[in-house]
Amino acid sequence: MNKKQIGGLVIAVVLFIVVGVSSVLTNAFSQGILEESAGELLTGKFEFNPPADDYIAVVRVEGTIQEQTKTSAFEVAAGYQHTTTLEYIDNLMYDENNQGILLYVDSPGGTVYESEELYLKLQEYKEYTGRPVWDYMAHYAASGGYMISMAADKIYANPNTTTGSIGVIMSGYDLTGLYEKLGIRYASITSGVNKDSSKLTDEQIAIYQDQVDEYYSKFVDIVSKGRGMSEDEVKALADGRTYTANQALDNGLIDEISLYDDMTSDMSYELGTTKFYELKQPSNVLASLFVEVKSMIPKSEAQILTETAADMESGVPMYYAEQLQ
Repeated sequence: MNKKQIGGLVIAVVLFIVVGVSSVLTNAFSQGILEESAGELLTGKFEFNPPADDYIAVVRVEGTIQEQTKTSAFEVAAGYQHTTTLEYIDNLMYDENNQGILLYVDSPGGTVYESEELYLKLQEYKEYTGRPVWDYMAHYAASGGYMISMAADKIYANPNTTTGSIGVIMSGYDLTGLYEKLGIRYASITSGVNKDSSKLTDEQIAIYQDQVDEYYSKFVDIVSKGRGMSEDEVKALADGRTYTANQALDNGLIDEISLYDDMTSDMSYELGTTKFYELKQPSNVLASLFVEVKSMIPKSEAQILTETAADMESGVPMYYAEQLQ
């Protein structure tokens, strides 16, 4: 290779590095400017502004029950918002005009941590206020979605609800075959034989099974207390399967099959108020504009890899019902 070719190669490498760094900096700078501008126009926060007289609070649990993700100033929060929901219930506890909670569940469940935390928060609300919690199951109220329903004094389900799935799952990916095909060798230096779980041994599987069994026992206990059933009765139903509304009713997992409007009428009559209130995110006509602008900003390779890794995150115990596609 002559000096001219070497010089050209050096220039090409330098340009490649400059373009790559420039792309990342431009992406970060553009997003920062948008967030700063949007911060003055879109808070993205939920505001607790209940009626000044008696009302029933609607607490919606829609989507996967999981840790609340942080959003930027120009992003609108979507799906279940865990921290916001807990704070909402806290506010309801200290509001004398609140007469009870209508828990609207449309969820296949989620993480063990957040599912149980929400269940305990609803229990705290009942113990502190003495007010009732009624539950309505929409499309799904399975696994963790069923667990949180155990805090309810009465459970209604839509005729086409899928519920149950009382159980625990801990899953992950075994990528060793793919790595071998790609010529990638995974290496780890650990302080103990069970620190690295990239290739599960029988001993490691037994360790994780003990953990799953512990969470399962806790789930069974919660259902037993919530439905007034013995643990043996619950275990006979708790093999992970889902149930239709009719099957759930026949097995004592719910109290009524009803349309939502009929359920709210029953609750209104029981509690003596026709007013319902639910937390809403402030609307802003500019929200969609900022979302569209953000989608136009190219993602760096680092962002793409980070998001892919998050999607494939494994090893977290879940009260979750896997849905057929």
